[in-house]
Parts: sequence; C-alpha cells; structure tokens
Amino acid sequence: YLFEDREEKSMLRIMKDADADILCFGHTHKPFHRVIAETNDGVTSHRHAINIGSVGKPKDNDKRGGYVLLNIKEDSSILTADSITVDFIRFEYDYEKAAKAVEESPLPNGYADNLRNGY
Repeated sequence: YLFEDREEKSMLRIMKDADADILCFGHTHKPFHRVIAETNDGVTSHRHAINIGSVGKPKDNDKRGGYVLLNIKEDSSILTADSITVDFIRFEYDYEKAAKAVEESPLPNGYADNLRNGY
C-alpha cells in the first residue's frame, strides 16, 4: 500500500526500483499527487507519485466516482516540479444502485455500506 504519508526515502526507493519519474498506482482508493524532490551533485530532480483513487469505490468520504487526467507539458523535464499537472475528476453515479447490487450478491453487505458512505 502506498499512502500519501509514506516516508519520502521509501517512496523514492520504490520509484527508483521501478525506474519511474512518474508512478501511477492505486489500491488504497485514496487519490493524491505528491512531488518528491531529490538533489544530487547540486541538481534537483522531481518525481511524481500519483494515486489515481477509485472509479467507483472511493475511500476518501466522497461517494462520487473518480478518475485522473495526467497532463504532461511538451517541454517537461524532471528538473521542474510543475512539468506535469494532475486533475482529479469526480462524477456522480448511482451508488445506491451499485450498493443494492452488492446486497443482492454473495459479497458482504458491508461493501454496500462503504459505497453509500464513500468509505
């Protein structure tokens, strides 16, 4: 699980192991964009850790669905922190219909409650 408050050193290690300047991931269902700066030999580079959230099972107390638009500037560079921007888009959907479908399935009813509560 990669949460927003993960230690910077740990996040950098994961990104380096993946050879990633931009790492998009999920699983926690909690969207965030975190820019991590690292200076080596007087040069500061920036990596972007982006949790894309959840299309229809959010865990951030917002019942709406969500997705991410990643905008990469044409002249992007790891040397500038704002080379990319991330837009977290939220949209309405019939979460009650989804919750009822969960209740009519073999899944635990607690999942339906989570949809209704945004967690």
